[in-house]
Amino acid sequence: MFHLLFASAFAQGNALNPDIAFIADIAAAGFSGEPLQTGAHDPQQNGFNLQQLELSVGQAVDPYFRFDGNIVFAQFGVEIEEVYATTLGLPGGTQIRAGQFLTRFGRHNPTHPHTWDFADQPWVTGRVMGAEGNRGLGVEGSWLAPTPFYLELVVSETMLGGAATNRSWSDFSGVEGPFDLQTTASAKTFLAPHDDLSVLAGVSWAVGPNGTGRDNRSELLGGDVTLKYRPITRASGHQIALTSEWIQRRRQLPGELVTDWTGLTALTWRNQRVGLGARHELGTPSTGSDPLDPAWVANRHRWSGAATYWPTEFSRLRLQGARDTGIDAPLYSVFLAFEFAVGAHGSHAF
Repeated sequence: MFHLLFASAFAQGNALNPDIAFIADIAAAGFSGEPLQTGAHDPQQNGFNLQQLELSVGQAVDPYFRFDGNIVFAQFGVEIEEVYATTLGLPGGTQIRAGQFLTRFGRHNPTHPHTWDFADQPWVTGRVMGAEGNRGLGVEGSWLAPTPFYLELVVSETMLGGAATNRSWSDFSGVEGPFDLQTTASAKTFLAPHDDLSVLAGVSWAVGPNGTGRDNRSELLGGDVTLKYRPITRASGHQIALTSEWIQRRRQLPGELVTDWTGLTALTWRNQRVGLGARHELGTPSTGSDPLDPAWVANRHRWSGAATYWPTEFSRLRLQGARDTGIDAPLYSVFLAFEFAVGAHGSHAF
């Protein structure tokens, strides 16, 4: 009887403890010239790079809220990447999230490095959103529509925090009214045309002041689609995914409106412990004299290829090479990245 009571008390006490995980990303890198990476957690120098050490914490606070936090440790500092509360059990398919979070614009911005198919951040995040990804303090509401297929609508209002997290609005500072916040809206749908095939697609929009002049604003319009083939009707360890995401950026500057496009298409294959991936990225120059990207004077392309090996689900080795053209001479890079995780970490989104 004593053992049963002790076990019950231990289980109840343990249920109050949050899920905690540490995830480390380290990479050896070599560049043929000056690195042109756009992500804060990309390998940035020849030799060894600590991309990040992430502390992930999550647990239900009570029957009404869940707490999640991601704290990132680097060699020269610590940052609160995300910390927010999410409502549980609101009626009508609604949910509210409040705190600091990555906005749910597009496919790649809301993700963390340990979920990426490549060792570095894509340009659709680094060039358009910021080296740390588009995030801010604010509130987000989402609604799961009562449709025969999955359809989620998301709207958020967040503070603009500088070039690292709000690059397309980086000149702005100070809030005097609601129009001084960044508004982000997206619609996401999921379809399964076949038991072995699934499709995730979305459209996103974001707008906010950029501080280059009275009432000047920056606006993003994006679309993304992911096709995933993963046989469940027969025994197979194979899965193939094709992802494409494109963003048009429009910036009001004194006396002109400038636009540019940034996008990617990536194909990945995985069979249990081994995976291969290929990615092409394109960034077009601005139609006007935008000081935000003065070096993008022509179409810039980056081709990347990666081979990944998972010894277990808690560790990963990746060899990646890339060719970057469009800014001076072609730049070649190679990464050997190692990732390992300990602790309890929740499952990742599709």
